[in-house]
Amino acid sequence: MTKCFSLGRLLSTPGALEALQTNGQSPVEFVSRHAKGDWGEELCPEDKLLNDQSLLDGSRLLSAYKLKDGTKLWIITEAVDDDGNRAATTCLLPSEY
Repeated sequence: MTKCFSLGRLLSTPGALEALQTNGQSPVEFVSRHAKGDWGEELCPEDKLLNDQSLLDGSRLLSAYKLKDGTKLWIITEAVDDDGNRAATTCLLPSEY
């Protein structure tokens, strides 16, 4: 997996893990896409541009994907801290935000 930014610690909410399991899909599939700058088909063009800017300024990154059954999955990577590090990337359902 070639990534364009640091993911930090990988986390997932219970709802996201359950949805992924129900669909027979792995979080690695979506985290890999997120890490490569593929923000997902569920993100509007404006938010994709904000993510591209976030790669330069260190802001939070958000990707949005659909699972096989249509459930929306978000992946959020935190903004950089005072030391320039991104602490964590989390898989979650929008309802868990």
